[in-house]
Amino acid sequence: MTRYVYRFGGDVSDGGQGDKNLLGGKGANLDGMASIGLPVPPGFTISTPVCALYYENGETFPDSLKAEVATGVAHIEGVTGKKFGDAADPLLVSVRSGARVSMPGMMDTVLNLGLNDATVVGLAETSGDARFAWDSYRRFIQMYSDVVLELDHGRFEEALEIAKEDRGYFLDTEMTADDWRKLVEEYKAIVVELWGKPFPQDVHDQLWGAIGAVFGSWQSERAKVYRRLNDIPGDWGTAVNVQAMVFGNMGDTSATGVAFTRDPATGENAYYGEFLINAQGEDVVAGIRTPQYLTRAAREKAGAKPLSMEEAMPEAYAELARVFDQLERHYRDMQDIEFTVERGKLWMLQTRSGKRTAKAALKIAVDMANEGLITRDEAILRVDPSALDQLLHPTLDPNAPRDVLTKGLPASPGAASGIAVFDSDTAEKRAAAGEAVILVRVETSPEDIHGMHAAKGILTARGGMTSHAAVVARGMGRPCVSGAGTLSIKASEGIMRIGTREVREGEVLTIDGSTGEVMLGAVPTIQPELAGDFGTLMAWADEVRRLKVRTNAETPLDCRTAREFGAEGIGLCRTEHMFFDAARITAVRQMILASDEAGRRAALEKLLPEQRSDFIEIFEVMVGLPCTIRLLDPPLHEFLPHEESEFEEVAKAAGLDVETLRRRAAELHEFNPMLGHRGCRLGVTYPEIYEMQARAIFEAACVVAEKSGAAPVPEVMIPLVGTKRELELMKTVVDRAAQAVFAERGRTIEYLVGTMIELPRAALRAGEIAEAGAFFSFGTNDLTQTTLGVSRDDAGRFLTTYVEKGIYSRDPFVSLDVEGVGELISIAAERGRATRPDIKLGICGEHGGDPASIAFCEQTGLDYVSASPYRVPIARLAAAQAALRAR
Repeated sequence: MTRYVYRFGGDVSDGGQGDKNLLGGKGANLDGMASIGLPVPPGFTISTPVCALYYENGETFPDSLKAEVATGVAHIEGVTGKKFGDAADPLLVSVRSGARVSMPGMMDTVLNLGLNDATVVGLAETSGDARFAWDSYRRFIQMYSDVVLELDHGRFEEALEIAKEDRGYFLDTEMTADDWRKLVEEYKAIVVELWGKPFPQDVHDQLWGAIGAVFGSWQSERAKVYRRLNDIPGDWGTAVNVQAMVFGNMGDTSATGVAFTRDPATGENAYYGEFLINAQGEDVVAGIRTPQYLTRAAREKAGAKPLSMEEAMPEAYAELARVFDQLERHYRDMQDIEFTVERGKLWMLQTRSGKRTAKAALKIAVDMANEGLITRDEAILRVDPSALDQLLHPTLDPNAPRDVLTKGLPASPGAASGIAVFDSDTAEKRAAAGEAVILVRVETSPEDIHGMHAAKGILTARGGMTSHAAVVARGMGRPCVSGAGTLSIKASEGIMRIGTREVREGEVLTIDGSTGEVMLGAVPTIQPELAGDFGTLMAWADEVRRLKVRTNAETPLDCRTAREFGAEGIGLCRTEHMFFDAARITAVRQMILASDEAGRRAALEKLLPEQRSDFIEIFEVMVGLPCTIRLLDPPLHEFLPHEESEFEEVAKAAGLDVETLRRRAAELHEFNPMLGHRGCRLGVTYPEIYEMQARAIFEAACVVAEKSGAAPVPEVMIPLVGTKRELELMKTVVDRAAQAVFAERGRTIEYLVGTMIELPRAALRAGEIAEAGAFFSFGTNDLTQTTLGVSRDDAGRFLTTYVEKGIYSRDPFVSLDVEGVGELISIAAERGRATRPDIKLGICGEHGGDPASIAFCEQTGLDYVSASPYRVPIARLAAAQAALRAR
């Protein structure tokens, strides 16, 4: 019979050997901590396969699960000496989710389960603290009603606030046992009103309700959004962890906290975290109360008055510090820990590899390698290439004037400016319309995930540096300022106030997640410094990667940026982008609208010096490196004049009347320009266009060679080829231009002629096309369009739904469709090499900067990838990781 339940704690371990696929991350790490002798409350894990069965069987459980869960409960009872449901000395448990990878705040938790009208009295007597018992009961009713019964959470919060207001209290901790007892009665009345039935009193019913709710939360909207944003497969499922409760809310000798073994924002090797005395864990992570610092040094640095844990609970803190070191050595990574102190005794509730900023990830990886904790190869594999994006963009200019409104906690570094919005739906809508937004909330909840993703930055009035907003923002690479307590936010009115000043929705804010500052208006930025740990790790990566990394660039600025980021040449220079320049668009239109070769050549004579100048500037940056230049590939409609003034300008330049040009424009009209008269088809019908471009390329290369003594290596790429004959015809044009220029200049330059593979036919006929072409560059943007029959300009309307429904695992324009487009690339590579063993192969679509697509390129044996300038470092690291994983 299949086993579904695995026990841990109390010198019992049912196996799983830390298998996160089976036990989920939380369950595997609880088992791991227990196995190395750390103080872990006993419990059991319901494995991840049950989640899939739960949904396959219409949200019902396997028949054998009930008996296994009963065995698990008996295990907890045996270790604790308490009985589940015993009115005299009740066992209380927590029920938590635990997916294979961390999904902070995305799924549900229920604490204090096992309390009812009878057991609360027993808890009061055995604990000697009636206030604690009734506080725990009201927490349980509130959480269970929200998570399991799906009742309006706001009704319970409102009742609590009214109760405090009526008694003149400000803090929850001021409530007495009698106050909590009365609030419990109010809560139970709310349940009857909203649910139509009394709050469940049978503890076993409570347990199964909570287990079902945790499995159910795997398919919640927020969890699905998080999985989509983080590429987590929907069929992984979650485990459920049932564990004996320990209590941080049993008076001033009890506490709860969240901590990291190193600073997750900077990577500094210093304990980082927060705790609350007389509280439960949800109080810290939900941002309900602003917590205290873990260490004295952190408190003094922040200028905070409440004592740190190091000062207030020195013995428990000293034990916690020992646990930190033990966990780092055991897991060989920075750990994110949840702990509780119950009447002076430390208990470990969770450990996992902590989410961190890109800056911290680099520092931690490099430091741990230098400390000998991990190898250099492991350090390379530890850093998410996509996270480097956080480091590659500008930060606030420290010398720029700034109108500081307030200061909160520096929860996630980086800086962002945008219009203030006060709810996630608005953030998503305005961001989709092209606006930069700052999401401003009292506190974020998991339901805000879509707004946080859409926003450039996040600002909250409540919560600490381990609150939901902070953890999720760091994972997303969004700047975040949390706990800005001077903010008064009226989301329904679209306004926030700071003292006498106010900011309305739509006004521009700037936040600095590295300092916690909140500023009115936009603040200028400066370029990042990419040295130190970044330079070290990238040098290590370059030593192990096989794939070369080039850039997609057609301006000198882009070329210089890419070179600074380590680009090893140009993989795609789109020459049509050069033709849109205002100074030359008239000549381009004259060329297109000309009715004969003489007219086209007259226009091309004007364009030749401009093109030559373009290529000289690019080649000067790329001296000695390969430069793939794609000849003109415009859908013609993009260049045709539309306004009366544009027609008049072209008519004047060409010496023709406007009506003649209008008739010519009408003749050139296409119903489907993306599949029309473009690419090599333009060169076949009007070879003089490609002749001019080839001449400009070779003249520029000769000029740069004469100046510098080192020439670039032009790779002339013929676009949209579908047949060998097309490439042969265009290669003849290019070769003829090259020989003419070399004869005129008295020098020769090494060059190649090849093609962009962007049509399925070209991929399938690659063997014969390779007879004419010295290289293939896979244009995966168009190859994806032509293979899938999907326009990337219009696909946004439905591709999100396709990903949600599992038709594609990811947007195929973001990450390569390996099964379809990838198979065509593999076929083309194999057939091309069979004909020409030394053929050069690369990709130059947007996929060249996507780590998953780069891994495919490594597996397929391509020679290089080409990415936009700011994604070159991402590609370098991803290529190194792909090479390491292929060993």
